[in-house]
Amino acid sequence: QVQLVESGGGLVQAGGSLRLSCAASGTIVSINSMGWYRQAPGKQRELVAIITSADNTNYGNSVKGRFTISRDNAKNTVYLQMNDLKPEDTAVYYCKAVALAYSWTSYQVYWGQGTQVTVSS
Repeated sequence: QVQLVESGGGLVQAGGSLRLSCAASGTIVSINSMGWYRQAPGKQRELVAIITSADNTNYGNSVKGRFTISRDNAKNTVYLQMNDLKPEDTAVYYCKAVALAYSWTSYQVYWGQGTQVTVSS
């Protein structure tokens, strides 16, 4: 199995920055992609950013130019640098990984428990 542990959330003023981290652990054979999604109260979960094992990236339209996703393959860790934060960025941020674990024959989707990001105006 694969476990994802997020860290780095918190309270920040508008215009500020935060850096989220998500570390994957467990019986990992390979990780295809890792990424971040977020869910605000009363809204659907939405894509923030994803990065593949080949370092291809994709961002949600609302964060392009402000957020940067990166990964450390040796540490099975993905990072999200969030700059110029806005109140509308307030949400629970979830880490997602598509990974192959030992004893499995296909890649599975794993989610972290989420970390709260609150941006005050």
